[in-house]
Amino acid sequence: MTAAIKTVGLRKAYGKKTVLDGVDLTVPAGSVFALLGPNGAGKTTIVNILSTLLVPDSGTAEVDGHDVVTDADGVRGAIGLTGQFAAVDGLLSGQENLALMARLRHLPPTAAAERVQGLLDQFELQDAARKPLATYSGGMKRRLDLAMTLVGDPRVIFLDEPTTGLDPRSRHTMWQIIRDLVAGGTTIFLTTQYLDEADELADRVAVLDQGRIVAEGTPEELKKLVPGGHIRLQFPDTASLDAAAGLLGETSRDEDALTLEVPSDGGVGSLRAVLDRLDEASLTVDDLSIHTPDLDDVFFALTGSDTKENAS
Repeated sequence: MTAAIKTVGLRKAYGKKTVLDGVDLTVPAGSVFALLGPNGAGKTTIVNILSTLLVPDSGTAEVDGHDVVTDADGVRGAIGLTGQFAAVDGLLSGQENLALMARLRHLPPTAAAERVQGLLDQFELQDAARKPLATYSGGMKRRLDLAMTLVGDPRVIFLDEPTTGLDPRSRHTMWQIIRDLVAGGTTIFLTTQYLDEADELADRVAVLDQGRIVAEGTPEELKKLVPGGHIRLQFPDTASLDAAAGLLGETSRDEDALTLEVPSDGGVGSLRAVLDRLDEASLTVDDLSIHTPDLDDVFFALTGSDTKENAS
């Protein structure tokens, strides 16, 4: 595994307030890594350190093989950063914003023109290319912001709350853009307060709380850390409900709905075991559903915090 990002013992404090307290992270190249955490957990501080906007108090951090302190220029040449708010010039058109970024990246005129046109096509901004940004929707501005990040063809992109404030259609459009970038080999480091977004996009997820990583793994691995999974069974009558409750042991029942909730890890094996026991007792099930913990459950269990707070 090639690491696009690696931190060891990363620490940062402001006076007596410790923001990061020994953070170790490894992000494989060509993957999406999501960092979750409540307001004030230190998510944006990590992004600022990794993008060379802040210097850590101690510990080490490398991005694309470059140390963020001793080789900051190397890091800046390899990354792109899209912050919580679109960093676009409202007095310019979309095309002019991209052309300005190409000049800042010192692209030759011909290459710059080709790159600008390619990004306008890729992000479906051709029709609005020459229109002032005042006419752009929030989703269009976010797409333009990400397009500007890509002018320099970065190998690692930091997306800090990239879909905050977007409508569902715009969010899904942004998700597809992210998937396409990763399919092309780009590494995405994502912070988000939308847990369904992390579940949808991330190969690995880390949960940051009070400056420490309290859990890390694939979304599925993290969900298994939290109890609460169950199989919900609905029966045709009270007699069947009573018989099943006596047979299956520890359950939660709803008399009115004629349902039982049986604790389960959500796996096929546990479902098969329950159905086999019911079948042996000749008990009929009208309906069943499997419920497993989601990342919201993981977040609340590990941090006890409200995901609706503003990002740190």
